[in-house]
Amino acid sequence: MGTKLTLSLDKKIIEKAKQYAKEQHVSLSSLVENYLQKIVSEYKSKTDSSSSIVEELGGIIKLSPDFDYKEEYRQHLTQKHQ
Repeated sequence: MGTKLTLSLDKKIIEKAKQYAKEQHVSLSSLVENYLQKIVSEYKSKTDSSSSIVEELGGIIKLSPDFDYKEEYRQHLTQKHQ
């Protein structure tokens, strides 16, 4: 069973959406519901998918607590541009 949702949208957008829905022979509610379903499905697939390579590699290298990555990067750039 559907649940009522109140939205505040630009009047021109509503008019265009109503016209589009009419041309597609669907209700505006169905149009919005299908769009939201698509967004939710894409979001779920992103969050449910296997971890990114960055997440997989995170923590694989063990560095000393006093490691200064900024200094190391500065030295790298200095050597690179000599």
